[in-house]
Amino acid sequence: METKTKKETAPKKNDAGPKTDKQNAKDKETATKNPSKPKYGEEFRKFFIDELKDILWAEKALLKALPKMRKAATGQELAAKFDSHKAETESQIATVEQVFELMGEKPKTKKCDAMEGLLSEAESIISDTDKGSAIRDAGLILAAQKVEHYEIATYGTLAAFADAMQESKIAKMLRSILRDEKKSDTALTMLALESVNEDASDE
Repeated sequence: METKTKKETAPKKNDAGPKTDKQNAKDKETATKNPSKPKYGEEFRKFFIDELKDILWAEKALLKALPKMRKAATGQELAAKFDSHKAETESQIATVEQVFELMGEKPKTKKCDAMEGLLSEAESIISDTDKGSAIRDAGLILAAQKVEHYEIATYGTLAAFADAMQESKIAKMLRSILRDEKKSDTALTMLALESVNEDASDE
């Protein structure tokens, strides 16, 4: 009479015990690399895109306003700064549009109430000051720096948002614009301190 021996079955991989910390870390890394899984919440992404629309409108509105500010300027150095800022703004618009594309969106604008108000204030300064005066230049520098400070705050925050979404390339692009804005603000400050404010105080 034959006797049957039972074969010992090896434990299945699925029957293994709890994962080690090393295994959990590896799984987490794999999930992060999986492009099918979102790196951030959809609502935050929408908010980021909405703010991009806002700053794109702001930059385009500024682009239209800069020639008027340049024409109103008394000093040639200030006029030249408005010219260079115009070229800089055109480049920044192109960069923001690239950010839209990297986010898989078409570049669109949404009216920026803050920039509309700042540019309206610049027009008021022009109308309230005498043509050819240093006071007008001092006022134009004030208006331009208010714009710069708004843009510095906006691009700094947007870059931080991109960091939070792990969009390192986009964060780098936005910080490039941020550096440009800070340089422009510094240049305007130097011009005001070196000559314009003193000339204006003598009028």
